[in-house]
Amino acid sequence: MAFLADPTAQPYVVEDCRGVLQLLSDGTIVRSTALPFPICNAEYNDHDGVEWKDAVYDTGLGLGLRMYKPTTNAGEEGNKLPVLVYFHGGGFCIGSCTWPNFHAGCLRLAAELPAVVLSFDYRLAPEHHLPAAHEDAAAALLWLRNELASDPWLADAADPRKVFVSGESAGGNIAHHLAFRFGKAGLDPMRIEGYILLMPAFCSEQPTQSELDSTATAFLTRETCDRYCRLFLPAGANKDHPLMNPLGPDSPSLETMDAGRVLVVAAEGDLLRDKNVEYAERLRAARGKENDDVELVVFAGEEHAFFGVKPTSAATGELVRIIRRFMATEAAC
Repeated sequence: MAFLADPTAQPYVVEDCRGVLQLLSDGTIVRSTALPFPICNAEYNDHDGVEWKDAVYDTGLGLGLRMYKPTTNAGEEGNKLPVLVYFHGGGFCIGSCTWPNFHAGCLRLAAELPAVVLSFDYRLAPEHHLPAAHEDAAAALLWLRNELASDPWLADAADPRKVFVSGESAGGNIAHHLAFRFGKAGLDPMRIEGYILLMPAFCSEQPTQSELDSTATAFLTRETCDRYCRLFLPAGANKDHPLMNPLGPDSPSLETMDAGRVLVVAAEGDLLRDKNVEYAERLRAARGKENDDVELVVFAGEEHAFFGVKPTSAATGELVRIIRRFMATEAAC
């Protein structure tokens, strides 16, 4: 005998992402304006030495960004500032450039690097599965190439020949794929000097030891990671999909990535740590020589996404100093 679903039954939660996003049994998607972790407002006041404004880079999709530039401490007189592009984390499912924690982090980057910082939004899953986020990020860089020359707010301060592309977690994954797509010279006359991957969201079907060792109390658990993957991967795909596993069987060889210098930041207590370290080591080996074009830094005692979660912390301060040094280093001839 066949049993039919009760049409009067109330929809129930099938997937829950930190209380910010819920997928219901009837396919309804519920998004909350709440933040996924506590925010202390006193710690997120605007920086006196940075001005910022919002803009839209894709009117059709309603995708925006937040732009920052220092008003003081801009370096030697007559020199324009480097540009740092930033893509936020959130498992490709949650997050916005307007969230207070990401805003605070970008304020800090703009003030302490110093640099012109552009924090871009992108379409989120499950409404938009991958590769939507990657397509939006590529469109963001194409938009920036034009705006750096035409928008006085940017053109007066930003050096289009010193652009760095960064992102944390899902944003770090995006930065990797942008490196494959554009490299260091694919957006002429804008030049990308380097890519900065902060705890990039790379996984595989075969779990690493850091995944197996991850605890249920970690900021990013295996359960949470699996939930995100179910929501954002293309239909029928698993974690070895090239958009998720850059070292997978169907992924392009890292030898073909002409991206110049790359900084990879991992966190000791992150379940993604081993995959991040392996990525950096494989990328270094793919260059075919001993060089300092690929830098790996592992933060002891920190968990996944500590930059986005704790933008005012001492660890984030050290991370900003590492990024500043990386951006100031001249590319090898």
